[in-house]
Amino acid sequence: MKKITINWGTGIVIAILAFMIFILSFVYKSVAIDKYQHQLVTDDYYKEELHYQEEIDKLNNANTLKEKIKIKNSNEGILISFPQELDPNLIKGLVVFKRMSNPNLDFKNEIKLTNHHMQIPKSSLVEGKWNIIIDWQYKDQEFLFKDVWFYQ
Repeated sequence: MKKITINWGTGIVIAILAFMIFILSFVYKSVAIDKYQHQLVTDDYYKEELHYQEEIDKLNNANTLKEKIKIKNSNEGILISFPQELDPNLIKGLVVFKRMSNPNLDFKNEIKLTNHHMQIPKSSLVEGKWNIIIDWQYKDQEFLFKDVWFYQ
């Protein structure tokens, strides 16, 4: 039986080739496979950047409230609770659910409250990480709530 020996030069060439194969497979996965595609958070990034100060003002208005918006998972989906101190009939706005891994799952719902609560049905949701944005008005004041939520 013949003994196979590998010298230093052969070992270095094998190590470099293995590293190149690893890097090329990583590049292939990140570029060609749809599962790993990640888009920008928004298509109109620069346009939305112009309204950033308005967003900061809305967030500050929301922080001045005694009670904050609360979110929790329920058997029926996600339950959003608005502050009890406010009249639910005067709250208007939008609830936006964004899925960073798949923009096709994004959706918006108009705020329709039942006794300070809004239910997002289970049928609209997929398990995993969601960015929730609630842009709402109460009387003449505008508010904004943002959160990252894991639905399961």
